[in-house]
Parts: sequence; C-alpha cells; structure tokens
Amino acid sequence: MDYISTRGAALPATFPQVILDGLAPDGGLYVPRVLPRLELATLNRLRGADFVETALAVLTPFAAGTIAADRLRAILRGAYAWFSHPAVAPLVEVAPRRWVLELFHGPTLAFKDHAMQILGPLMGHFLAETDRRAFVLCATSGDTGGAALAGLEGLDRVRALVLYPQGGVSAFQEAQMHALAGPTRHVVAVEGSFDDCQRLVKQALGDASLRERYGLAAVNSVNWGRIAAQAVYYAHASLRLSRAGEPVDFAVPTGNFGNAYSGLIARRMGFPVGRVLVATNDNDALVRVAEEGVLSPGGVLRTNTPAMDIQLASNFERMLFDLGANHDGAAPVAGLLGGAPLPEKMRRGLRDSLSFARVSQPATLARMKTLFDQTGYIADPHTALALEAAAGIDAGKRHLVTLATAHPAKFAVTVKLNIGLSPHLTGDRWPAPATHTASIAATSAAVLAKIGAISDT
Repeated sequence: MDYISTRGAALPATFPQVILDGLAPDGGLYVPRVLPRLELATLNRLRGADFVETALAVLTPFAAGTIAADRLRAILRGAYAWFSHPAVAPLVEVAPRRWVLELFHGPTLAFKDHAMQILGPLMGHFLAETDRRAFVLCATSGDTGGAALAGLEGLDRVRALVLYPQGGVSAFQEAQMHALAGPTRHVVAVEGSFDDCQRLVKQALGDASLRERYGLAAVNSVNWGRIAAQAVYYAHASLRLSRAGEPVDFAVPTGNFGNAYSGLIARRMGFPVGRVLVATNDNDALVRVAEEGVLSPGGVLRTNTPAMDIQLASNFERMLFDLGANHDGAAPVAGLLGGAPLPEKMRRGLRDSLSFARVSQPATLARMKTLFDQTGYIADPHTALALEAAAGIDAGKRHLVTLATAHPAKFAVTVKLNIGLSPHLTGDRWPAPATHTASIAATSAAVLAKIGAISDT
C-alpha cells in the first residue's frame, strides 16, 4: 500500500515513511491511496476476538509488506500490556443502550495512549531497520504530550520536544509531562494557544532543510499511524454491540478531529460504525463549517475542557480531501482551509458523514453532575461534554457509545468543584512535582533554538 498527500504535490510514500515523517513534504497529510475494506468473514471472526487480534486485523492492511506479522503482533501485545484494565477499552452502560467507552486505562490515563504506545515502537522498529535517527516535534493541548513522551521512552534513536500552551493544560497534565521528560525528551510551555503550538510544529516540519538536518518527525494526529491505531477501538466496540450488522453510533469530544476521523475510517473499512457525532465546546469552528459551509476559525477561548480548546483542527484536511478537495481540479484543500466556501456537494457529504453539536461550559458541568447523581459514574469534563451532546440524539433502538477520552483525575479540580468528590486514582502512578512556568515565545526562532540545544545533547 502506498500513501499520498492531501495536497497532491508529494511523491507517494510507504508505511515506514509515513510513520517516521508524519507530515508530507508539501505540508499535506498522508492518506492511503486506497482504503482497505475487510471481508465479511474477517469481520465475523473478529466478533469474538480480543483487543490485540482486532488491532492486528485493522493495522495489517496499512502496514502490508513492511513489517512481519509476528513482529507487528509483538508490538501490539507489548503496547496493550501497559493498560491497567484487562479489556483495554471497557464499555460501561450508563443508561439503556447508552454506553461509555473508557479509553483512559493506558499509562498516561488518556485515549492518546491507544495510538502512542503503538506508534513509538513502530518508529523504533523502522528507525533501526534504516539506521536512522529522528527528532520528534509534538504540539499538545494536554494529553498528547504525556502520551508521546511515554510512547517514546526507551527509544535511543529518538529525541523529542513537546510544546504546550502556557496556562492551557491542567495541573495534572503539566506535572505528568514534566515527570516524563528526560535528557532526550523535553517539554516547554509556549506563550500562546494550542493553535500557536501546532503552527510552530508545522512551520518547522515544512522547512525541508530543517527536516533533513535534524530528522524531524511528527507524532500528532497528523501522523497516519495515530489515525489507524485509533480506529481499533471503534472496530472493537462496534463489533461487541452490533447485532446482525446493525450500526453502532458514537459521540466524540472533538478538538483536533483525529479521534472522530478515526471512527469514519473504521466505518469505511467495514466495521458497523454508524453515525459519528462531533461534539465541541465554545471553540466551535467545526460546527460552524457544517452550518455555514466555511471554515472560519476565531481566537481560541479557554474553557473547562482545555484539550478541546482548538480552532484549527488539522485532521479536517483529511475530511476535506475525502469529500473531493484536490481531486481532478476540484476545490483545493489549501483554499478551503483558508476560508473559501465549501461546494454544495462537499457540504452535503459532510452532513451525510457526521453530526455536529456545540456544548456550553455550564451544560458540560450540569451533565457531569446529573450523571454522577443518577448513576454514581464520574466523567471527566470532556467526556461529560460528549455525553451532553449525545443526550440530544434519538438513536432509537441502536446503541450509542460516548468516548471517555481521559481519566477524571486529570481534571480533578473541575470534577471536585462540580460534584463535591475527588476522582480516585489507584496506586501512586504519578508523582505531582511542582508545575513548571518557564516558557518560550510563540516564534519559529525560539523553537529552532530549542531544537538545536536538544540536538547538541
């Protein structure tokens, strides 16, 4: 299988190239030239399979011919061995046919572990095969940073720099990232928003000379490996709940759009994934593009769901490409990202593929409190936001699954203020060092200086 760029100006790439580079040289995002679709017999076999076998079935077509099956299986077994729950991603029923899919049982207590615990070892494998080294640049709105640092731990061929918005992550997330940092894995706050962090990473990766000099790579959800790995839990959950092929709907708290997009990929591969509800907070650029047909990001607002405080959702570029952008003279991706109106055909395709909802901060807290009062279940604010959006959906007799993207302990202050109880975290899994306030300006020069200093170590 080969991969092409959403912007059409890069040469086709192999799976190892996609994993190690992340972003295409022309600034676009890699997508498979042809998305694989699994046969019905394979889907039926997977209904009783464990999480590792489901992951192997999902990921094998994307990696075909580039890694031996037994090696890929070993990477997957090793990745999921770090998860504290035997089901890896357990389903919890909170109301009739209403489920929460807990994705926070990995080593850093967030859904990003599902991808990063696989992506890190894959990078290590392909770097060793090609005798290369890599410098990973990562922008985070909170959870990606910790998951990336944990996933890259022990890879002696990798150096890393994680950028996060100063004051824009929870105290737990900040402490966790700095606890996971080391001599070759660094964390720094940026004086700006997540969108500023993301812009700086893309600028560096878009500089061919810098990429060559330092071996720059990306592990944000611009990396196709993240999308493929996240499709696994949609596949596994939908097969567990579906009866006679009936679709299972999903509600997804959405910031950078990669998590929701992974659900669409699972659906296109043949899994019984039904409607995907994109739930946003006050940073509602995705809702507005569905309503108005124009992508018009505003300034980033700080909310009680900070991992979603994003206006420029990188993975929406893949969605535009799938809807026809950059195909045979159709509307160019770059223009649509710059505010050009979506053609009517693309708008219809977007509405046919996804549902959208914006949820206010008070409504998020109210849903968290109601859920706790009625069931005793404690949801982090991002999960509560998606549950509130899902409450407005009449799924009929179909199952509706809300993705629980982070452990409530990561947002303990918000949770305790709202329900009067601190979320419990078993064991002494994470120390709580003092938060780090050192920061850099949101400039390319500041980031380049950091890259140079880390590379010299």
